[in-house]
Amino acid sequence: MLTIRLSRIGKKKQPMYRLIISEKSKDPYGRNLEILGSYNPFTKELVVKKDRIEHWIANGSGMSITVNNLLIEKGIIKGEKIKSSSAKTKKKGGKEEEKKETPTEEKPVEEKKEEVVAKEEVKEELKEETPKENK
Repeated sequence: MLTIRLSRIGKKKQPMYRLIISEKSKDPYGRNLEILGSYNPFTKELVVKKDRIEHWIANGSGMSITVNNLLIEKGIIKGEKIKSSSAKTKKKGGKEEEKKETPTEEKPVEEKKEEVVAKEEVKEELKEETPKENK
């Protein structure tokens, strides 16, 4: 599958990116079919060949999430931005904290006690059913 993505060029600590179209499984720094434009992240300047991008999209080419959001932001294509990743918050202990979306209903205290008693009865029955071997 062909995909439109960014390929880094430029000096160390001064990145510039090319918008290229190439096979998805190939290295973005190797050969590409066509250079579709460039992007400077410091000045936020995006120079693209709009007609060629529309041509490749019409022919079934995909885009990376970053390129998709960049083209939508600059008004070259229409659509909604895609969230690239979801951030998770961490506790001090290093464990991930899950966000609760909906509050759970708490059961009355009496029902909780009945469940605990029922669980204890099941445990006692299991102990009685399995005889212990004497060695």
